[in-house]
Amino acid sequence: MLYHLFTYLDKKFHIPGFGLFQYITFRAGLAAVTALVVAFWLGPKIIRQLRKHQIGEAAKVEAPRSHLSKAGTPTMGGLIVLASLLIPALLWTDLRNGYILLILFVTVVLGAVGFLDDYLKVVKKKPKGLIGRYKIVGQVVVGLVVGGVIYFHPQWIDASLVALKSKTTVPFVKHLELDLGWFYIPLVIFIITALSNAVNLTDGLDGLAIGTVGIVALTLAIIAYVSGHAEWSKYLTIPFLKGNGELAIYCAALVGAALGFLWFNSYPAQVFMGDTGSLALGGVIGAMCVLLKKELLLPTLGGVFLMETLSVIIQRTYFKYTKKKYGEGRRVFKMAPIHHHFELLGWPEPKIVTRFYIIAILFMILSLATFKVR
Repeated sequence: MLYHLFTYLDKKFHIPGFGLFQYITFRAGLAAVTALVVAFWLGPKIIRQLRKHQIGEAAKVEAPRSHLSKAGTPTMGGLIVLASLLIPALLWTDLRNGYILLILFVTVVLGAVGFLDDYLKVVKKKPKGLIGRYKIVGQVVVGLVVGGVIYFHPQWIDASLVALKSKTTVPFVKHLELDLGWFYIPLVIFIITALSNAVNLTDGLDGLAIGTVGIVALTLAIIAYVSGHAEWSKYLTIPFLKGNGELAIYCAALVGAALGFLWFNSYPAQVFMGDTGSLALGGVIGAMCVLLKKELLLPTLGGVFLMETLSVIIQRTYFKYTKKKYGEGRRVFKMAPIHHHFELLGWPEPKIVTRFYIIAILFMILSLATFKVR
């Protein structure tokens, strides 16, 4: 909104300095700072209201016993993240940009699904919250809309997207774009659903999910800026998508929101993100990769989320297999997701989180390296 106002004033009255608002890097910086300020301002207020209404986390039987002390900690803190993300996005992005409109749709709808799940669990005291299949339906619908718009109406988003509507770039390989045809829409649905649930699984230790999301968002901001820059994309021989630059501003806002929420969510956490934040942020990361045409980069870009998800799949599969074969289920890990495995090995929670951050940064470097090492 402010972007449109300042752009209008610049064109109408040529006010000195207002031309800066045309630059993506300037607005990205403003978005990050605005998100941080909103988080610091709103955070204590929302936490106070959550405590007042006794909206706290219930004790998790599937977590280590050390987590019993966390029962009662305010949850639904994802409201802080979403407000800190959406407000600067509305202020500093071009709201006529198709990429921005789609990512706003993903954020709001999956945020609403997560909020409903938290509301049923915490307020209505339904232990399982929103039934799993209903959450999946919400995620699938979001993926279907995003994939459908890209495949059937790419010109509505960006004219330069038309030639790439069902294609994806291949990491480490130059001048190769894989055309998936009609299978592209199911792939988009899978990516958004999988990432939404993967971030939800990662949200098990203080600061783990939000810190990792911030690292991934910073990586995506760089990729979005490069993809939307004619000279940089030509130099790196990647597809130029004219409107992609605006997504760098959205990612910058997400970095600021993540840092702001981490202030309250770091060990020992004053508030938990809950499904309100994790489902939405996972969906945003998945949708970003789709809109940037970097779907195949997800195994490295979201390496920590992949580790967490695979640990759950391996644990459940092996348990069912051994129970069927030997009559008694056996486990590969002491507990899944894998961050709980390290807890039960005796690692302090802050050490696990810090080491996962280091792994996420290494994955970030590897992901950015794919643009040059080809």
